[in-house]
Amino acid sequence: MSTVQSPSGGDTDRMSGRAWGVLFVLCGAIFLEGIDVAMLNVALPSIRDDLGLSTGTLQWVMSAYVLGYGGFMLLGGRAADLFGRRRMFVFWLMVFLLFSGLGGLATEGWMLLVARFATGVAAAFMAPAGLSVITTGFADGPQRNKALLVYSGTAAGGFSIGLVIGGLLTAVDWRWVFFAPVILSAVILLAALALIPNSPRPDRRGRPVDLAGAITVTGAILVLVFAVERATHVDALRTAGTVAVSLVLFIAFTVIERKSSAPLVRLGLFRHGGLVRANLAALLFSGGFFGFQFVVTLYLQELRGWSTLETSFAMIVIGIDTVLSPTLTPKLVDRFGNARVIFGGLVLACLAYALMLPLGADWSYALMFPSLLVLGLAFSLAYGPLTIAGTEGVEEEEQGVAGGLLYTSFQFGAAIGLSAAAAVSIAATDGSSPGELLDGYKAALVVPLAAALGAALISAFGLRGRADDVTGAPTPASVEV
Repeated sequence: MSTVQSPSGGDTDRMSGRAWGVLFVLCGAIFLEGIDVAMLNVALPSIRDDLGLSTGTLQWVMSAYVLGYGGFMLLGGRAADLFGRRRMFVFWLMVFLLFSGLGGLATEGWMLLVARFATGVAAAFMAPAGLSVITTGFADGPQRNKALLVYSGTAAGGFSIGLVIGGLLTAVDWRWVFFAPVILSAVILLAALALIPNSPRPDRRGRPVDLAGAITVTGAILVLVFAVERATHVDALRTAGTVAVSLVLFIAFTVIERKSSAPLVRLGLFRHGGLVRANLAALLFSGGFFGFQFVVTLYLQELRGWSTLETSFAMIVIGIDTVLSPTLTPKLVDRFGNARVIFGGLVLACLAYALMLPLGADWSYALMFPSLLVLGLAFSLAYGPLTIAGTEGVEEEEQGVAGGLLYTSFQFGAAIGLSAAAAVSIAATDGSSPGELLDGYKAALVVPLAAALGAALISAFGLRGRADDVTGAPTPASVEV
């Protein structure tokens, strides 16, 4: 690997200028991913009106991205380990750029679906590659933790800022929601080529690519995400049948991995208690967060009559984590340990959701503000530290897989949270009057609270034993990329 020495000598807390440059590129890519998804959310009504899409097709404009992203994430993480992290990051960034531009040129619904699916697949390969550049290249301990927290804060900021930028761009022309990421992608690509050094291709002699494992696990995740995405649109029998197919594929994958001499995912990885806890907590935390945003957005727009842009500005307070993640959270992790910070963040998430349970038909923004603010604080304390926990202690050659697992958990959790909140809201709504709609929203708000409580309970098991479970033995003050 290429090594960039820190100017601080033995001080692993400080990073060199080159290291900051590499982090800047990686943050730009994860910001791009967040802003891309958020802007499209805002633009969907305008896209439907311009292209004449049905409601079902419009739903799949979002679901196609989730399907590609969630389905190929684990394979993308392993590809980074096998074929080189920089190589995968740069190549799939180019694919992301290309298909984002094609989405902006779409004149038919099917063209948009293809573009969104391909963009999701590109993000599925790009995101774990970028994360593994950090987890294998930055010195273990405070330096890596700071890099991961800056990285995660940028990701969250992309989603928050994207809500507002998406509204502004859609007011001009919805196609700019696709063209703007093309411009940003091009800048990030040029910076990546200049700043991220080449690393030697990993030695794969005697380690054949596990094609059977790749096909079965990708198929299993694709089918499972598909089942969750359409759960509120088809009957329970069809959903159960689709889930059963996914389970069969997962069982086949497990059998293949047990027998493979070079498995796609080494099953022993799941004996790592911290990794398993982090993934389960990430799934539930993500599900609660996105389910909550879904319900609050419907409340503001359908019941209160707020515009898309007004809703975006109302929700942007959650983006406070963009500031807190790289500033406050590292200090708390150093002081109290990663496990305690995660637990504190999840407890705050429970509080944020509980504060919204008495929701009324005419609540002012002042009454909603404490819940949104506490949720932003919770996100800053939970998201980044979960990223640390999900990759800590994993061998370098499996960092891509660990990152892929974590992102799959976040993505799949989002899909489950949205579907569960939608299903509960629909089931609890008897009509279309304001009071009946409110009953549905209030019932659906129980979903994120239950998810956050589950995540907090799981994370509590990580509190046993050490006071500080993040920093390992000091390593040389260098950044390998």
